[in-house]
Amino acid sequence: MNNARAAHTASVLANGKVLVAGGTTSYLNSAELYDPSTGNWTITGNMNYACQSHTASILTNGNVLVTGGYNSTGTGYLNSADLYYPSTGNWTITGNMNYARALHTASILTNGNVLVTGGQYNTSYYLNSAELF
Repeated sequence: MNNARAAHTASVLANGKVLVAGGTTSYLNSAELYDPSTGNWTITGNMNYACQSHTASILTNGNVLVTGGYNSTGTGYLNSADLYYPSTGNWTITGNMNYARALHTASILTNGNVLVTGGQYNTSYYLNSAELF
């Protein structure tokens, strides 16, 4: 990888490349692609928010939805949702979740919706809420 990172996500795209996004060594908004056929890493577009402990879900159309997470730049826990477009390498903001959360789960449902559940809002507050994208 081009950047050391932990608490990031890794998603296998339809083209076989792996999108690695966010994480921490200093709360990263960077993303990069790994091509297993060549063994090479390349930088792709930056996320709109630096985050760690977020989720990444591959949607039925091949785009990647990144939800929530945590950063220490004054924002803290995030309610953000970003979409990554593999065809362009760009990210766009796609609205906000109702609740800021990190360490949550995101599941792709059979109808294509993403169910975001639980998570942490601060060091002593855990969520029992769920949201659909």
